Amino acid sequence: MKIIRASTIPLSLNVFCRGLLSHLSAEYDVVAVSSPGSDLDELARREGVRAVAVPMERRIAPLADLRSLRRLWRLFRREKPTMVHSLTPKAGLLCMMAARLAGVPVRVHTFTGLVFPTATGLKKRLLMLTDRITCACATHIVPEGRGVMDDLRRHRITRRPMRVLGHGNVRGIDLDHYRRTPEIEAQAAALRASLGIARHHVVLVFVGRLVADKGVAELVEAFNAIDDPRLHLLLVGPPEADVDPLDEATIRTITSHPRIHAVGAQPDVRPYLAAADVAVLPSYREGFPNVVIESGAMELPCIVTDINGSREIIEHGSNGLIVPPRDAAALKQAIAQLNGDDGLRARLAARGRPMVAERFEQGYVWNCLTDFYHGILPAQ
Repeated sequence: MKIIRASTIPLSLNVFCRGLLSHLSAEYDVVAVSSPGSDLDELARREGVRAVAVPMERRIAPLADLRSLRRLWRLFRREKPTMVHSLTPKAGLLCMMAARLAGVPVRVHTFTGLVFPTATGLKKRLLMLTDRITCACATHIVPEGRGVMDDLRRHRITRRPMRVLGHGNVRGIDLDHYRRTPEIEAQAAALRASLGIARHHVVLVFVGRLVADKGVAELVEAFNAIDDPRLHLLLVGPPEADVDPLDEATIRTITSHPRIHAVGAQPDVRPYLAAADVAVLPSYREGFPNVVIESGAMELPCIVTDINGSREIIEHGSNGLIVPPRDAAALKQAIAQLNGDDGLRARLAARGRPMVAERFEQGYVWNCLTDFYHGILPAQ
């Protein structure tokens, strides 16, 4: 039985489906579809599946979108899959439309996050319309978490039945990979030494794109307001000047502050998590943030905002702290609290990995997905 897994850009498939497509190919003929790129080639080699490149624009681009829709329709007509399962917004819209037009019997879209709740005006109405079209063309809708499902219902995006698989999250976490080994600890110690961070200093770590809607401005403002020479902030991720850029004042603070260390994107974030004492994700919106799960697996307490996904991973006072989004003052208070209380940090950290293991271990997440497939696909 042939199934197609699709995303707009190949990086999404390469990251979210790492190991999964190989796992599924033991039972199905799996084809990966996304825009062209080295990540798609890498995924095909690593997972042992066939990959087909179809250019898709992430932004609203009517003419390009029509061309992509036609290419996808022709691909689905030629391949005749039993199921098309899309991930990411633009791939969801185009793949669900093309699959319905091509007569694909099972059409699944996973909402890993919603953009429209934080948009305004015409853009918000347009984003809601495209999500409604995606849902209308799909036969099954899978919200990554309960918060996403609640938003889809509250904003009347769809009235179809929806189902969160397991405790949420589409990726799961490899607990053997995300753990504090002697090698990782040695790398973390070398990293702290190279940045001039003493052993008794407290390090906050942010992992993600350095953009406005990740709450980086509030994080930098809150950190800058705490006068403690032992406190450091480690920023791990790329800036995106062309998409939701940071304001000039935040950029100046990042580049000039002696205890803010911006190290850019890193192929392996484990040493950076191991070098830290607290993980912070003050985002405005998320679907189900993997970095919070990874931080918990690496035994870090987390400070997150009260948004979808984050509040489904963090229980306030148990494995981290939750603050309102866009609130630098509340974020400062939470940072100061963990900075000044070694015992609290230790108690929150001790609960992090067991909660991740119980709810988001990779094998469990994959089994939830395969059980879902068994329930919606015809018997072979």
